[in-house]
Amino acid sequence: MTDGQPIPVIIDCDTGVDDALALLFAVRHPALDVRAITCVAGNTDVDGVVRNTLTVLEVAGAGDIPVARGAERPLIEPVRTARHVHGEDGMGDLGLPAPTRVPVDVDAVTLLRREILASPRPVTLIPTAPLTNIALLLRTHPEVTRNIERIVFMGGAVATGNATPVAEFNVWHDPEAAAVLLTAGVPITMYGLDVFKRVLVPAGEVQRLRSSAEPTLRLAGELLAHRDPATSGDPTPMGGLGDAGAICAVVDPKGITTEALPVEVVLAPGPARGQTIVDRRPRPGESEIHEGTREQPLVDVALDVDVERYVHLYLETL
Repeated sequence: MTDGQPIPVIIDCDTGVDDALALLFAVRHPALDVRAITCVAGNTDVDGVVRNTLTVLEVAGAGDIPVARGAERPLIEPVRTARHVHGEDGMGDLGLPAPTRVPVDVDAVTLLRREILASPRPVTLIPTAPLTNIALLLRTHPEVTRNIERIVFMGGAVATGNATPVAEFNVWHDPEAAAVLLTAGVPITMYGLDVFKRVLVPAGEVQRLRSSAEPTLRLAGELLAHRDPATSGDPTPMGGLGDAGAICAVVDPKGITTEALPVEVVLAPGPARGQTIVDRRPRPGESEIHEGTREQPLVDVALDVDVERYVHLYLETL
């Protein structure tokens, strides 16, 4: 909280097993005022993302949070879902009932603009998905940046990718959109794969959640079990918080160690497309000396995370 008041946030997601975990946390934490949720194609198709988002809010008994349908494909690339990770329905194929809630009758960019400009205090924007909606917003309505406090996005990687050896899925899915985000002109925190993969809920806690009679806790347990990073078949696997860690970083930014570093996205075709190049060198190299420096936006890149702190925060909140 800031000055005792909840932080106004808007979540842009592609729900998604770990986006669902993030939403369960966000609507339950008293330090967050979730003003809207926008949906984009990514883990599954955009209509599936809308359905999954509404389902999660219904199970969680969340208040009347507006949900909007956004981009159904990246700016240039075709849709390339991650159903092989998240299940055919994008939510671990848990057989959840269809939601009774419905999305609002405006598109995601319209809702984003409306809610950002209407907020009495600057909004923190939390994209946990490919950044297509955010790029469309920034290019169509650049005036929104005057009321954005910070963008904390789950995406990118300093070291190893997952969609390719060097590219993380959200950025790889729409590299041009990620490049637009990095030039937004507002403070940006990159919660990338380097910390994303490390925040694991112990097996005993996952089993405790799965055995709960409370629907939100039980859903969190089933989602965490699906997010077992080892995919070992263990009946009580460890569960990765994934995207939920980015929401934790908004509530408790001291749980991550960041460094302000230049970041750019590789847009050229080839094996490096979608890579986030994070410059950690202490001084310019021969390229800059001989060819001149290029101005790259500085991003607060998460390099380390207090795993126990975020696991405790997540479980305590739920």
